[in-house]
Amino acid sequence: MVFSAAQLIRGGGVGATGMRDVVAHARAPRGSLQHYFPGGKEELVTEAVEWAGRYAARRVARFVAGLPEPTPSALFAAMVRQWTDDLAVRGAGSGCPVAAAVVDCADTSETTRTAAAAAFTAWTAAVARALTAMGVPSARADALATLMISAVEGALLVARAERDVRALTAVSQELGPLLDAAVGKR
Repeated sequence: MVFSAAQLIRGGGVGATGMRDVVAHARAPRGSLQHYFPGGKEELVTEAVEWAGRYAARRVARFVAGLPEPTPSALFAAMVRQWTDDLAVRGAGSGCPVAAAVVDCADTSETTRTAAAAAFTAWTAAVARALTAMGVPSARADALATLMISAVEGALLVARAERDVRALTAVSQELGPLLDAAVGKR
């Protein structure tokens, strides 16, 4: 149900994701919601956001492992490609569940906002570790990881609005040289 909630949130946001929709998507018995999520929708959304953060952090290691030559720009290109491929398959109706939760709930649910902040922190830490392993000084790795994730999330919003991957392609091409230039620089 957590996975199903994350998938539905990434498509329509928290507001459009009903508990019945989650049960139907997960093919779970309706009573299981009250059993596993006694805190209701807010608890389910929070767990979906936490799951999405862990998933994004684990993807970083898989991206690096799949690179013939690990470089910061190649990692960033792989991160962007995940979204351009997803948009090609699912269309513009699909985005990041963490970003959707922030947009829908940051001012109304402290629990969900905190979970989203933790999700971005986990993802940023994974990217920063990868950058450091590639030779980016640790003093710059956190800031560059934040830049990379912020650029992906922002470009994803533009791509969804325009129904075109142009923004994602642009951030990948333009940030790539800057990211690679950070290797071994103080």
